[in-house]
Amino acid sequence: MKTKITLLLFTLFVGFSVVNAQQDEECLNNLSIFSSYAKNKNYDAAYEPWMLVRKKCPGFNRALYAKSTKSGGGQDVLLHKIKTTSGDEKVGHIKDLLTLYEEYNEHFSSKEPKGKMYSDVAKLSYKYRKELGLSDANLYNLFDKGYTQDLKNFKDPQALLTYFKLKVKAYESSAKGTSDTQALFDKYDDVNDKIETEVGKASKELNKLIQKEETGGALTSKEKSYKRFYEQTLNAFDKISGSLDAEVSIHATCENLIPLYQKNFDANKNDAQWLQRAMNKMGQKECTDDPMFEKLVAQKNTIEPDASTAYYLGILNEKKGDISKAEEYYAQAESLETDPLKKWKFVYGRAEKNRKKGAYGKARQLYRQALKLNPSNGAPHLRIAAMYNKSANNCGDSVFNKRAVYWLAAAEARKAGRVDSRLKKAAAQTAASYEAKAPDKSMIFTAGNSGQSIRIGCWIGASVTVP
Repeated sequence: MKTKITLLLFTLFVGFSVVNAQQDEECLNNLSIFSSYAKNKNYDAAYEPWMLVRKKCPGFNRALYAKSTKSGGGQDVLLHKIKTTSGDEKVGHIKDLLTLYEEYNEHFSSKEPKGKMYSDVAKLSYKYRKELGLSDANLYNLFDKGYTQDLKNFKDPQALLTYFKLKVKAYESSAKGTSDTQALFDKYDDVNDKIETEVGKASKELNKLIQKEETGGALTSKEKSYKRFYEQTLNAFDKISGSLDAEVSIHATCENLIPLYQKNFDANKNDAQWLQRAMNKMGQKECTDDPMFEKLVAQKNTIEPDASTAYYLGILNEKKGDISKAEEYYAQAESLETDPLKKWKFVYGRAEKNRKKGAYGKARQLYRQALKLNPSNGAPHLRIAAMYNKSANNCGDSVFNKRAVYWLAAAEARKAGRVDSRLKKAAAQTAASYEAKAPDKSMIFTAGNSGQSIRIGCWIGASVTVP
């Protein structure tokens, strides 16, 4: 009896394996046909074999669900169908693509985690909101699912911006009560924190590669690929950051912030995060002259003194005219902060203050310190170049030498484009404008000093070689 049962189980197992192998072979053949058509962008012909594999062997291959510009994927097929159809047929393909995202998450969650899946679903739903008949509330809830259920992977820049835009739209259509205003600012801070997290991660990795290049090291092909990815990430977030601020700026005014924080202070005076965010918002909007700002800083310093409160205490003392005390607090903020990117903000901010008051030597020192902390941000190079440009008439001892300062300015501007892909165009244009003011070929010929080194005096204290 035992032997018969064993033989029966063996027969069933073999039979199942044969059927499964035949099914896999059929799926493999259709997958090959689909892939061949998709590579040649013949998506109409790819549709039928793709659907056969998708239905018969779900999870068989990631190409069924992915989007690939080189070899073509399931998403490419449906995107083509959406683009080339209309009416109910188009809506059907839109809905099917939404389903495909869910299937991708189901079968390949490591490639399409929940946060990314909801991001993709929400973005597509937003794009075709009219065709799908979705309200702003429906759309907000779709984005919110990704944000609340898997924040780690909800990091698409455009998704984050649209998510916040929908929040602003809902606020503007409401009664705009005090609680709604606080909720709006809370959501802004939440989204902004997420952006800063993603920018921070990309910047830290990119900085390692920039430092390697700047010290003469050659990047491997893999490192070059990573560098492009990190640069693209920073470019994407850079593009939306201004839009995010613009969305909230009309509401985050001193006239709105001050009474809001006055009203909510007692209830939140022991909440370090609330105090920090309130300080930041008033600092960003230059509401620092109001007593409420000083009250927030003092309270935050009482319950949780840190680098940020030291920096704001520096601002308050500077406004009171106690520059020496302010400098002490600024230095304290920088010494307390251990994160290079956060410290960069303090150092860069102090450099800006010195530049604006004409203390160019001190400003340059701080800008160079900022570059060591965050070498992939080229803004300090452009600031130094601008200071050279403004000082040209004061730092040369002859007409030729004065104009030679513009070579220094151009060289510094070019550095910005070299380390920061976001500034390539601006850096190139700025460098060209400075070079146009430098000595031309006829001046160099007349001076007869080609190849010689010129020492530039005053605060610049640098040499430049005549081309």
